[in-house]
Amino acid sequence: MADERTVTLLRHGETEWSRDKKHTGRTDVELTPAGEEHARAAGEALRGRSFAAVLCSPLRRAVDTCRLAGLGEPELVEDLLEWDYGEAEGRTTPEMAEDVPGWTVWTHPLQHGEAVEAVGERADRVIARVEQVDGDVVLVAHGHLLRVLTARWLELPAVEGRRFVLGTAALCRLGHEHGNRAVEQWNDTGHVR
Repeated sequence: MADERTVTLLRHGETEWSRDKKHTGRTDVELTPAGEEHARAAGEALRGRSFAAVLCSPLRRAVDTCRLAGLGEPELVEDLLEWDYGEAEGRTTPEMAEDVPGWTVWTHPLQHGEAVEAVGERADRVIARVEQVDGDVVLVAHGHLLRVLTARWLELPAVEGRRFVLGTAALCRLGHEHGNRAVEQWNDTGHVR
């Protein structure tokens, strides 16, 4: 039954850039040793669960998290790539706000980057793909992309992803209640020590 399907979200483990709060879109950075441990711990938290599909961003930090979590060889999905931050790539929000007071990725256009609505369109394609799977699905991807995807799962505008805080190696579960899409679990980092 479609409304019994759950979608587990796993954000990649810590990288140097995520630790330092730098916008990390398409730059292919590696997990830190702590990030590798957190990915393994996420796998322990998922032990006993089975998934009909494992979909993953093609960036190394996501693929390595997927493998270290014991989820096997994933299907790589371009639509799960992180937001293209353009000029903000590798910079922190305070650094960007030095040039544009009040700047956030959610509220200001990105020179040479991707609009939040475009990220939402990619998330919608992932959701449509998930709905074709007969069974539970796990998505391994990135913080902002998964936040936007959650907003779209709840039929909210993509920009409402700003309301969902998501730590590295966090586990979340999207599902249904009474025929409505719902969040069943959010930002579980209890396995990260």
